Amino acid sequence: MTKRALVTGVTGQDGAYLSQLLLEKGYEVYGVVRRSSHFGVADHRLRWLGVDKDVRILDGNLSDLSSLIRNVEQAKPDEVYNLAAQSFVASSWQQPILTGNITGVGVTNVLEAVRIAAPGARFYQASSSEMYGKIQEAAQSETTPFYPRSPYAVAKLYGHWITVNYRESFGLHASSGILFNHESPLRGIEFVTRKVTDGVARIKRGLQSELRLGNIDAKRDWGHAKDYVRAMWLMLQQDVADDYVVATGLTTTVRDMCKIAFEHVGLSIDDHLVIDPAFFRPAEVDVLLGNPAKAKAKLGWEPLISLDQMIREMVDADLARIAG
Repeated sequence: MTKRALVTGVTGQDGAYLSQLLLEKGYEVYGVVRRSSHFGVADHRLRWLGVDKDVRILDGNLSDLSSLIRNVEQAKPDEVYNLAAQSFVASSWQQPILTGNITGVGVTNVLEAVRIAAPGARFYQASSSEMYGKIQEAAQSETTPFYPRSPYAVAKLYGHWITVNYRESFGLHASSGILFNHESPLRGIEFVTRKVTDGVARIKRGLQSELRLGNIDAKRDWGHAKDYVRAMWLMLQQDVADDYVVATGLTTTVRDMCKIAFEHVGLSIDDHLVIDPAFFRPAEVDVLLGNPAKAKAKLGWEPLISLDQMIREMVDADLARIAG
């Protein structure tokens, strides 16, 4: 029988790549979309991947349990992927209550809807490496203590632990993926990787002369979203639910990531990069480095796309967007 999947945050980067993956595997895919003034153009990522006509869109909101119950009843899912969130760290200091309600408490609403309307469905929660924050170990694994450093990270930590709680309290097949930074041409312009690749493309096209960034010495473990959604799917194919770090196991500074982008178009970073204190975080996360040993051993997962390949792909996509 054809499997059914319900995906919140379906119009985001991960939701689009996950939908593409699930459709390729023969799933019926239902996506939850919140009503907004951008309705009708919010599916641009799905359109970019050519799957917008194949995803069945449902109207729902993580802050409205009744809508989520109806979504689950309509989709009758075998698998539920909760990818929706207020996901921009910088905005979480400006909108801490909204971030807590959606990114944190919203997870409980999705879990409740699953528990009430589809208790046999398998559930995936998108946890985040930001939960590690002020790192307690050089390489972060599933057993590393958390020390969140932003309202976003605190909210994600609530979502993570409430998923564990529902697994242990109600026997739900509920897994969390502690995903380290993952990017792609579909990443929003507000995120640093896309800000860099878009800025480099605009400088190359003569539309601007400088790229303004904050702490370029921060280190991140960057992978490609297309690799990471495969790990999500693998988690829900396991007999026993569990939590997994998904990362490359390599860390790179923002500075070196920028160099890849500039060098790809034949420009020098020193001629165009400007450090702007306005882009520094109130509480910085200096280093994130994931240990994906468990995901590799138990899921058989490996990242296939390198940071260099990903950044070059993103720059090329932004050059094409600007030319278009």
